[in-house]
Amino acid sequence: MNRTEIEEKVKSFLVEDLEIDGDKIVPNARLKEDMGIDSLDFVDIVVIVEKNFGFKINPNEMTGITTLSQFCDYIEKKITQ
Repeated sequence: MNRTEIEEKVKSFLVEDLEIDGDKIVPNARLKEDMGIDSLDFVDIVVIVEKNFGFKINPNEMTGITTLSQFCDYIEKKITQ
């Protein structure tokens, strides 16, 4: 899976499952401040990522990830290991 496919999958579940406005989903968007993702949404994201990308998110590895681009970087790194 390439970077574009990762970004498309992430955008798709953010819009469909978390009902985030598609216009807010841009690479430099901040997950909490710009897209309004809260701790309950994050639990949903963990389940969705595990199902769609086939790896478990380690919460400690998420420290410092604040933007959508960084989140996609994290996914890309995990699936290419």
